Amino acid sequence: MLKILFVSSGNSKNFDIAPFIKSQGDSLIKAGVDVIYFPLYGKGLSGYLKSAYRIRKFLKKNRVHIIHTHYTISGWSAVLAFPKQPIILSLMGTDAQGQYNGANKIKFKSRYLILLTYLIQPFVDAVICKSKRMENSVFLKKKSSVVPNGIMLDKIKYSEDGFKGKLGLNPDKKHILFLGNKKSKTKNYKLLKEAVGLIKSDNISVVAPYPISHDEVVKYLNSVDVLVVPSLMEGSPNVVKEAMACNCPVVATNVGDVAWLFGDEPGYYLTGFDPADVAEKIEFVLDYANTNERTKGRQRIIALGLDANTIAKRLISVYQAVVQ
Repeated sequence: MLKILFVSSGNSKNFDIAPFIKSQGDSLIKAGVDVIYFPLYGKGLSGYLKSAYRIRKFLKKNRVHIIHTHYTISGWSAVLAFPKQPIILSLMGTDAQGQYNGANKIKFKSRYLILLTYLIQPFVDAVICKSKRMENSVFLKKKSSVVPNGIMLDKIKYSEDGFKGKLGLNPDKKHILFLGNKKSKTKNYKLLKEAVGLIKSDNISVVAPYPISHDEVVKYLNSVDVLVVPSLMEGSPNVVKEAMACNCPVVATNVGDVAWLFGDEPGYYLTGFDPADVAEKIEFVLDYANTNERTKGRQRIIALGLDANTIAKRLISVYQAVVQ
């Protein structure tokens, strides 16, 4: 049995392990892999060095086959532990592309992340990218594999009736959902707010419930009329896949692998960063909802092989190749 050490940041106030990383690990466990979660705490150079020491100390007492790190900073902590085991690095997005503070504008201070991602590649055995666009940051292409995050379809289910009553949503209004942190520049709530201001209707309501549990996320996706993702940058946004799994229409900026996810599926619209464009696409979706039932996004996700079980098998293939 493969034994994998999952190394990732544990600095979030809301969770020790990011939900999408935990979901990936759980799907591997379901597929017969032994996964050990190893959250890292502390920030700055001293935090990374202390984390490297903790990893090294752990490996002296515990046998694993592979160290799978998530995010470049976590990868460096593993590299600095000088382990005998091979290291796999999963790029998350900002580490490969930087942080954005405007359309196509990379925050200068975040460029060090791109540099660290460039420098770490000779020291890891494989690099997993969430999208083809993200893979552009990998110069050692032989080490690279494109494996998007999968979603657990057994937990993210489509509900025909929705949960408007339980969520307190007015049944007489059209609801536009924003699931990001409104304070995050990268999530770009400002663009949605400006776009909604251009829509001449008193019958729409913007719902921004962050932070909420994952179970509540699924309930909202089954209850609203459209999810809007106006992000400046994304890797392979799980929220879009989860919305599609709930047959929820989506309007999203052309970031990460969103264009590939949408394909030509009706009810899914790409937009630029012009508020008028976003407003127009939202109106398209609301018109679509008036004449159709929910979308067929769930079928699209299954066809693309983005269920967690299929993605787990692809990850295991990467593991086996590295071990061999």
